[in-house]
Amino acid sequence: MTMQQAMRRGIFQSFNSATYTATVLFLEATSAVLSNVPVACHIDGTSAQVGAYCVVLFFDAQNYTDAVVVAVYPNGTQGIPTPPPGRVVFVAGVQQVNAVVINSGVTNAYTLPGGGSGIPVGALGVLYKAFFTSPTVGASIALAPHGGTIGNYQAVGNIQVANQYCNGGGLLQLDASGQIDIKAQNGNCTVSLYTHGYVF
Repeated sequence: MTMQQAMRRGIFQSFNSATYTATVLFLEATSAVLSNVPVACHIDGTSAQVGAYCVVLFFDAQNYTDAVVVAVYPNGTQGIPTPPPGRVVFVAGVQQVNAVVINSGVTNAYTLPGGGSGIPVGALGVLYKAFFTSPTVGASIALAPHGGTIGNYQAVGNIQVANQYCNGGGLLQLDASGQIDIKAQNGNCTVSLYTHGYVF
C-alpha cells in the first residue's frame, strides 16, 4: 500500500528547542492541535515564533504522528522575529583599511560592503581583524557602527610599548549604509582592518 503525503498549514503554538519539536494548531480544523511535531533543523528559535504560520509535511496522511514542520512564515504582524535573525557567512579575507594614520581623538568612517570585499550591501555586520601601531604608550582604537556611541562597542589596545603592534578581532555591527567608525584614542594610530565574513 502506498502512503499518501499531505501538507497542512498551521499556527505555531510553542517551540521546544531542547527536543526540536513544536505544538501546532491546524487552520483546516481549528480545534485540532498536534504536539511534539518534529521541526526541520534549518528552523531555529529566532524563526519559530509563537503565532507564526507554519507548513507541516505529513509523510503519511493517515498517520498524524509521522510529520515535520518544514517552513515558518509571518502571520500578518505576528511571527516576525525582532530583532531579525542573521546568519554568519565566511568570505575570503580582504584588507579594507591599509595603514591609515588616524590622529588622536579623530574618528574616521569606512564603508565595508561592495567592491571586491565579498560583503554584500545590506549586511548587518562584519567579522573583522584590526591591528594598529602608535608611537604613544597607552594608545588604542575604538570601533562602532557609524554614528554609534563609540564607547559602547569594541576596542583594540592599549599599546604597552611605543611603536609595537596591537591586534584584535570580532564581530561588529554596520549601520544602515554599511559603515563603521574607527577612532584613535590617547595617541595617533596607524590602522589596518580586514574583513573575512558577514552577518546577513
